[in-house]
Amino acid sequence: MPTGTTRIRLRPANNSRVPFWGQLAIGLFWVVYVLCMMVGDPAIHDYHFLHWVFLGFSLVYIGYVLVNNAPIFGTQSYLEFTPGYIVHKNGLFRPKQVFAAENIAALELKPLLLRVRQKDGELYALNLREVKGRTRRMGFREMVRQFAAQHNLPLQEVVTSNAG
Repeated sequence: MPTGTTRIRLRPANNSRVPFWGQLAIGLFWVVYVLCMMVGDPAIHDYHFLHWVFLGFSLVYIGYVLVNNAPIFGTQSYLEFTPGYIVHKNGLFRPKQVFAAENIAALELKPLLLRVRQKDGELYALNLREVKGRTRRMGFREMVRQFAAQHNLPLQEVVTSNAG
């Protein structure tokens, strides 16, 4: 299967206390502040080179925020189903988690969570709130079902009913 049909794009894990636009505003404020200090009277500031250092750090910070939260270099957060593996990548600066089919003991699919139980006793929980959109979430569920059926893995699906 081509990668485009087996890869589910995830939202960036928004676990920071300051939202994306707030981080970007802070970085831009730092840049504007430093530029105003640099344009100001240079006789007041003895350590003018520190402005350049702080400007560099501010630009690096803005770059980090953009790369971590926007798909500048392609999809950085995804779940991918390959013929023998489930691959979870949770951002540019985080390592891939690879779950080999022969090492998986069971899969548990909840409405907003996929639990992968390994044969060595490890349990991994993949948050499905990061899956964008209802159709992608339904497609993801179908891929999990196909993967489990293809490798004869026990799949437990927990369905909640919204009664009330």
